[in-house]
Amino acid sequence: MKTMPVTLSERALEASPGASRVWIDLDNSPHVPFFVPIIQELENRGHSVFITARNFAQVTALATLKNLQYRTIGRHYGKNTLLKLLGIAIRAGQLASAVRRVRPHLAISHGSRAQLLLSALLRLTSVDISDYEHAVNFKGIRPRWMIAPEVVPVSSWHMPNDCVLQYPGIKEDVYIPQFAPDPALRAALNLADDSILVTLRPPATHAHYHNPESDGIFAAVVNRLIKEPNVVTVLLPRTSTQEQEIRKGWGNYFDSGKLIVPLQAVDGLNLMWCSDLVISGGGTMNREAAALRLPVYSIFRGKIGAVDRYLVEQKRLVLIQSVAEVGTRIKLVQRDRCLHTCGNTTTLTAIVNHIDRVLEQACNPA
Repeated sequence: MKTMPVTLSERALEASPGASRVWIDLDNSPHVPFFVPIIQELENRGHSVFITARNFAQVTALATLKNLQYRTIGRHYGKNTLLKLLGIAIRAGQLASAVRRVRPHLAISHGSRAQLLLSALLRLTSVDISDYEHAVNFKGIRPRWMIAPEVVPVSSWHMPNDCVLQYPGIKEDVYIPQFAPDPALRAALNLADDSILVTLRPPATHAHYHNPESDGIFAAVVNRLIKEPNVVTVLLPRTSTQEQEIRKGWGNYFDSGKLIVPLQAVDGLNLMWCSDLVISGGGTMNREAAALRLPVYSIFRGKIGAVDRYLVEQKRLVLIQSVAEVGTRIKLVQRDRCLHTCGNTTTLTAIVNHIDRVLEQACNPA
C-alpha cells in the first residue's frame, strides 16, 4: 500500500501533542465556505485543526481557493446505493491511516458518512452539523452529537434530546457576515447594462434524496431562460458528467454566450450577489441567496426541510413545484444590487461554543 505524504497541518498537530485536536472532513462543496470561519475561530481559541477533503464536485478547488491546508482522501462512487455503501467503507479505510497519525480528540463534519463510520470504529467522539432532517442515515453510522438549527424540531433527528445542540439562524449565517462583494464580475462577463444575470444550480441527481421531478423543472427553466433576449445564465454543474449532459442538450447556447459555465471554481456568494436572481435545485445555494436577501427560487422536489419551510414563511424563498410555475412565478427583472445582510456572528459563536463544550468532554472524559 502506497504511503501518503504527511501534510504541513499534520506536522503541526504532531508538534503540539498537548493541544486539543479537531478533525474536520469536507465531504461536499458547500462544506468549504461553511467550515472556513469555524476553523478560524477554533484555531483562535487554541485548538489544532486537521482537514481532510473528498475529491468530489468542487470540494478541493474551493478548499484551495480558501487557502486551507487539507489532505485529499477518497472520491464519490456514483448514484447506485450499493456502490455508495461500498464507497463509504472504502473511504473510511483510506481515512484511517491519516487519522490514526493525528489522533484527534473530536471529529466534525456536515454529514460525512465515512467520517462517522470511522469514528464509530475508532470510538472517536463525533459531531454532525446538519440542517436537513430528511437525509438518510444508515444504521450504525450515527454521530455522538448533533448540532442543528433551532427551527428544526429536536425530535426530527431521532437521537436522545440531550445529544442535539441547537443554534439560532441558519447555517449560512455562519459565513455570510464575512462576505464582501466584488461587482467587477459583471464587467468580466461582458454584460450589457440591461442584461439580467441568473445563477442556476442544477438538481443533485447523484443524491439519495433526488426526485426526478426536479429534472423536468430544470429543463423548463433552461428553456425559458435561453428564450429571453436580455438574460444571461451562469450554470454551476455539480460534476463534469452533469455538465456534459447539459451541454449535450443546449450546446448551441453555450457557443452564443447565453449559457456560461465558469472554467474554474468561483466565489459562489459573489456570483449570486452580482446576479439578479438565483434558481437552484439544492438547499445550500438557495439558503445562501436567502441570507443575502436575493430573489431566489427553489426547484428542489425532495422532502422540504424545516429550514426551507421557515424561509418560505419569511418570504425569503419561493418554491417552484411544477413545470407550469416556471413561467408564472419566476420573475426575470433586474434588482437593486445593494448588500442586505445581518453582519453579526451569533450563529458562528453558538456553534463553536457547542464544539468547545463537546471537545472539553472528549479531552477530559469522566
